Amino acid sequence: MTYISNFGDVGQGDVAAAGGKGVGLGGLIRAGAPVPPGFVLSTAAYAAFVDANHLGPGIQELAALSPQAVPQDYEDASGRIRALFTGGTMPGVIAAELGAAYGHLGNGPGDGPGKGGPAVAVRSSATAEDLASASFAGQQDTYLNVRGAEALAAAVTDCWASLWTARAMAYRAREGIGPDAVRLAVVVQRMVEAEAAGVMFTANPANGRRDQIVISAAWGLGESVVSGTVTTDDVVVEAATGRVLSRRTADKEVMTVYADRGTREQPVPAARRHQAVLDDRAAAALARHGTRIADHFGAPQDIEWARAGGEFFILQSRPITALPEPAADTPDTWAVPYPNGLYFRASIVEQLPDPLSPLFADLIDGSVARSLRALMAEAVGKNVVREDDVGLPTVNGYAYYYYRTSGMWRVMGRSLTAVRALVRGKAHMGVAGWREFSHPRYERIIADWSAKPVGELPGQELLAGVQALLDAGTVYYTAVQSIIPISATSEISFRAYYDKLVRRDGDPPAETFLLGYDSEPIRAEKSLYDLAAWARGVPGLAPAILSAPAPALSESQRTGPAPGGMDPALWQQWRSRFQDHLDRFGHAVYNLDFVSPVPADDPAPLLETVKFYLRGQGNDPHERQRLSAARREEQTGRMVARLGRSSRAGFLRLLRWAQKAAPIREDALADVGLAWPLMRRMLLELGERLVGSGVIAGPADVFWLRQQELRSAVEFGLAAPRAGEAPGSRKTKGVPEPMGAPVAVAITGADRPVRADAVEERKMLWRGQRKAAAPQLLPESRWMERAFGGMMPAGSQDQHGDVIKGVGASSGRVSGPARVLGGPQNFSQMVPGEVLVARITTPAWTSLFAMASAVVTDVGGPLSHSSIVAREYGIPAVLGTGVATQRLTSGQQIRVDGDAGTVTIEHPAATQGPRQAAPARYPE
Repeated sequence: MTYISNFGDVGQGDVAAAGGKGVGLGGLIRAGAPVPPGFVLSTAAYAAFVDANHLGPGIQELAALSPQAVPQDYEDASGRIRALFTGGTMPGVIAAELGAAYGHLGNGPGDGPGKGGPAVAVRSSATAEDLASASFAGQQDTYLNVRGAEALAAAVTDCWASLWTARAMAYRAREGIGPDAVRLAVVVQRMVEAEAAGVMFTANPANGRRDQIVISAAWGLGESVVSGTVTTDDVVVEAATGRVLSRRTADKEVMTVYADRGTREQPVPAARRHQAVLDDRAAAALARHGTRIADHFGAPQDIEWARAGGEFFILQSRPITALPEPAADTPDTWAVPYPNGLYFRASIVEQLPDPLSPLFADLIDGSVARSLRALMAEAVGKNVVREDDVGLPTVNGYAYYYYRTSGMWRVMGRSLTAVRALVRGKAHMGVAGWREFSHPRYERIIADWSAKPVGELPGQELLAGVQALLDAGTVYYTAVQSIIPISATSEISFRAYYDKLVRRDGDPPAETFLLGYDSEPIRAEKSLYDLAAWARGVPGLAPAILSAPAPALSESQRTGPAPGGMDPALWQQWRSRFQDHLDRFGHAVYNLDFVSPVPADDPAPLLETVKFYLRGQGNDPHERQRLSAARREEQTGRMVARLGRSSRAGFLRLLRWAQKAAPIREDALADVGLAWPLMRRMLLELGERLVGSGVIAGPADVFWLRQQELRSAVEFGLAAPRAGEAPGSRKTKGVPEPMGAPVAVAITGADRPVRADAVEERKMLWRGQRKAAAPQLLPESRWMERAFGGMMPAGSQDQHGDVIKGVGASSGRVSGPARVLGGPQNFSQMVPGEVLVARITTPAWTSLFAMASAVVTDVGGPLSHSSIVAREYGIPAVLGTGVATQRLTSGQQIRVDGDAGTVTIEHPAATQGPRQAAPARYPE
């Protein structure tokens, strides 16, 4: 058999024989790229070498490391396996074919008599290498400037052995690739005597932009650029035009050049140190090569290139792995839409930590304005708050309460009237108004719309239902806001009385007297714990759940059939019980923006907590609550026995008030999202219909339409129920259905949905905005900060150094690795014992508190949800830092001091390699 294939003879389906790098080089030849000549020594040669030297059993035995293996175990195994290769002999037929193929490469620049033959690079090409799912870049060895048939045979053997480097073995173990699943081909390529070389990404790895090409360039050979050991120029080129968007020209001190054997580093000549490696014209020419290559492969590419004699050569290309989704530039200016007013990120905005989706932004602005005007009209009189006095506009996508200055002065003039309305329960405010009017009214509106068949409703009625449910939720939230000051005042009053008039040295802190009570988030946690306890008692159920991925369980919960491998009878028992939990608690919102799923839609984040309990981790919340209540009652008895009559009466009166108010606040907040599952179902129904009409690419893209776009589509008849289709029968998941209506063909005029590009642009804008730190107050000014800064739920964003300051909201000190989470889509990343770091936490985040060793947030205070729940769990909390999610990264070792209100960075996080990009996600 033949073991050699020229690059041009390697096809896309030859990965098993030529490895990922070999297939990539074959694709480059077919794309017309200027590739230096070379060949691939197939994986069959590797197998023949292993068989001829009887290495297989030894390799498998040494490579079969346990999941608990430590780095030294990999090093030891690697050394022993590589020794097996060093002692082996290359079969004669392979050596002969290798020498003949090498001789056919001919001489290149710098090759001549006495050199032993052309200089070649010898590179690995593993069967699991350079693929879209994992790059394996740098895991095996590369040998440069190899000359002569004997040296080539030795380099090939060393390259085969490098399949078993410690780093390669550990990488494959992390990726779940067994030692018997990989073989190694070897690429032999004539080297280019490069005057410059580098790496080109055909999509920007920093922001995911597919319309930008990023080039790193250095003098000399490119291997040191790939490994990140030399300083490079960086150029960003617009893919469509070749226009240079930005460049950074580095001080390049060293370069890699040929040595007699291999390569060496030498100083860059002084005249070239600050000179750009590529001018704009050269960068554009190289970018054109990149665009053609990416188009050929149909995916963004990570390309190694070299330049010699003014010509470019492409050395290899691989798919970019872990490329983030495209993001626009992060905004750095905050111009307000309306003058003569003040903008605050407080109140309802605390439940909207991210930029808003376009549809929610359009709908919520008017909804909040209507709700506030109606409330204030009943509380302080008509015409005090007028049209356009209040609203919830966005600045760079972030929601702000807007108060026109004149309207604010009118309200402030009626502040005493507003306080009396709150105390008396007027305008359905306060605890009584919430319990007797607001909550029942909210439930009634939801029940009315729930009785209607969503799949059969006309588009106009679905849109009306969404607006009605959102308005009902906004009115409800406005009523809840009247409970929060009551809860806050009660706790502040009790704390002040206790700390100043009752507490002595050795007495417990005030929060001891407020713990151990039930609230909706705590009841939800106990429900999950009880579910796990029940599952452990059903033979075979707990292992089945633990072995199934949470997303698969979530999908099966929605669709019905058991996930693969699980007994259907066991699954139905579990599904019924878990559905009971979701029916009661699944409406809790992670974020008020309806673009974010609630647990009723996607319970995968909750399933991670269930698995945590199934593994026997965490504490019994019933027992924790019992101990807290016992401690509370014991300490209350001590205080009552010690105090005199008048002091005792004041203590008990304030204590009972605080104990009653705090759980009500949590109950009220937990039900804000009651309408969200139905509202999302209606919107996704509209989205499915618009997919079928060719308007959008996936049902969830409906959230990224503007209100007027959705309204126009509905009025145009593009969201009508599909004739002859059973409600809910469509299973669209982002793929357009065949167009059934002639009007759809007319408005699209092509296969791509008519609003697809606009949706993608808005998602890209959202991702860029999400990286920004939104100011708490606008317009930004010193007097605004002095006047209102102390009232805001987040601290100063102007914090530097290793200590981040916030508000100590739950006492205690702990050190641990940070886990920065952006939302429920990241909950599976949480590891027990880590410090939970988030912009905010709502009641829907409570399940994570069982795993966390501490909590740190950008937004929140001593009376927020995070504080109340952290105290129940007995873990430290530092809230309202303003910058924690901007300053901290997952993996950093930090110290959280809940008494001092500080977070100290102890060790930096592990950084990613020079050729990896961190993924970013948006809610769908």
